[in-house]
Amino acid sequence: MTRTSTCIYHFSVLSWYIFLNFYISQKGEDQQKSKIFPNDGQWKYLTFLNLFLQAIFYGVACLEDVLKRTEGKKDIKFVTAFRDLLFTTLAFPISAVSYKDVQFVFLSFWIIFLYDRELVYPKAIDDIFPGWLNHAMHTAILPFSLVEIILRPHCYPLKTKGLTLFAAVSLAYISRVLWIYSETGTWVYPVFAKLSPVGLAAFFLLSYILGVSIYLLGEKLNHWKWGDMMQQRKKRK
Repeated sequence: MTRTSTCIYHFSVLSWYIFLNFYISQKGEDQQKSKIFPNDGQWKYLTFLNLFLQAIFYGVACLEDVLKRTEGKKDIKFVTAFRDLLFTTLAFPISAVSYKDVQFVFLSFWIIFLYDRELVYPKAIDDIFPGWLNHAMHTAILPFSLVEIILRPHCYPLKTKGLTLFAAVSLAYISRVLWIYSETGTWVYPVFAKLSPVGLAAFFLLSYILGVSIYLLGEKLNHWKWGDMMQQRKKRK
């Protein structure tokens, strides 16, 4: 894909995420939304935080596309490095993981949704958010991230650095979930109320392991697609 096509793609996806964030913020009456999303509102859910994260990443990607055309590659190394760090450690893993702190959207959300949707996405939400938005939030995000891997190479950090950053973000979100429960007595996701303390700890641990697996998968896909080219670049340097 040419630079122009890449720039157009990034701008199109950025526009999509800006639209989603704006649509969600404006959709529904305030009183109705407050009943569906009490205690910190919609921002306690990783799904909505992830939409905001994706908008930030594609905004940085668009900025890098523009600067690369105007400033040259050598003058925007910081922007490129930040773009790669943001994508490899957060945007890609969480796009595949965005149901509770670290879970597959494709697998965990839809399996639990089909089993008992009230545990993860109560039917009352349909009065505010239409069905297509549910898919936009939980289904379409991962394909965009996979296209991004195929579209251009990303320099992965050292595993210790990347996984430490991912672990820190995961721990921060888990801590927030536990804090909300301690303050309100209500779990962010009703499914947590069905688990014992040991079961909840096991759930968090399994979620983190799945998240790490997604991180490593992204690294493998990046190497599979761009490994030879990145090796040639290193030899030239």
